Amino acid sequence: MKILITGAHGQLGSHLTEVFAGRADVVAFTRADLDLADSPALERTIASHHPDVVVNCAAFNDVDGAEDRAVEAIQVNALAVRAMARAAASVGACLVHYGTDFVFDGFQADRPYIETDPPAPQSVYGASKLLGEWFAADVPRWYVLRVESLFGGSRRPSTIDRIVSAMRAGQAARVFVDRTVTPSFVADVTEATWRLLELRAPAGVYHCVNSGVTTWFELGQEIARTLEIPADLVPTRVAEVTLKAKRPQFAALSNEKLRLVGIEMPTWQDALRRYLAPSR
Repeated sequence: MKILITGAHGQLGSHLTEVFAGRADVVAFTRADLDLADSPALERTIASHHPDVVVNCAAFNDVDGAEDRAVEAIQVNALAVRAMARAAASVGACLVHYGTDFVFDGFQADRPYIETDPPAPQSVYGASKLLGEWFAADVPRWYVLRVESLFGGSRRPSTIDRIVSAMRAGQAARVFVDRTVTPSFVADVTEATWRLLELRAPAGVYHCVNSGVTTWFELGQEIARTLEIPADLVPTRVAEVTLKAKRPQFAALSNEKLRLVGIEMPTWQDALRRYLAPSR
C-alpha cells in the first residue's frame, strides 16, 4: 500500500508518518515541501505519486488567529482539502482527513456528540473545518476522523504538556472546570486510522477520541495522581477568560461508531498513563 501524507511535520503527522513508514510505502510532505495554498501543485503531486491512500494531517489550527486570518484558514482547512479530494478521486485513492469538535456549538448538548448530530460551528476555525469535511466526502472512499484536545507526539506541546510543565515547576495551572472534553492521544489516533484502512470500514465521519468524558480540572487531577506530584490547579470558568473565538463548552464526542466497526479506543486515563509513563 502506498500512502501519501501531508502535514508530516505536525503533532499528528510526524507520529503517523513514523508509524506508517514501518508498515507501508510512505511519501510524506511538510508545509515546506508542499504549499497547500497552491491547489494545482497539490493535485499534480498526488497525481504523480499515484498513492492508494492520501492522509491529510495538515491544518490551520490557530483558533483565535483564524478570526483575523479567515482567508488563510479557509484556504488550508477547506480549499486544500477540495484539491486533495479531486486528486484522490482521479487516481482512485482513499482520502483520510482529520476534523474537530469545533464543528459543534457545545452549548446545547447534554451527552457526547455523535457523528449524525447537526454541526453548528461558532468560529471561523470551526466553519473552515466543517467546509473541509464536506469537501473530503467528495471521494468514493473517504474518512473524516474528528479528533479533540490532541496530546502526544513530539512536535508541539499540548494543553496537557503545559499543565505538566507547570506542575513540575511548582507553578499554578489554570484549568477549566466547566469545559468538558474527550482527549485524543496521538498514538491511539494513529492506530485507529490504520485499522480503519486495514478493515476497509464504511466511508464516513468517525469520532476518533479516547473513551470517557472529563473536564480539564479533572484531567489535571489525574495528571497529578499519575505523576505523584503536588498540583496547584486554579479552577477557572470559560466565562472568566477572554478569547477571540468561541470554544464549544461541552465538547465531548462519542466514539461508539468506531467501536461498532471493531475499533476499541482506550480510555483517556489509560492513554494519559501511557503518555506520562516515560517521564515518571
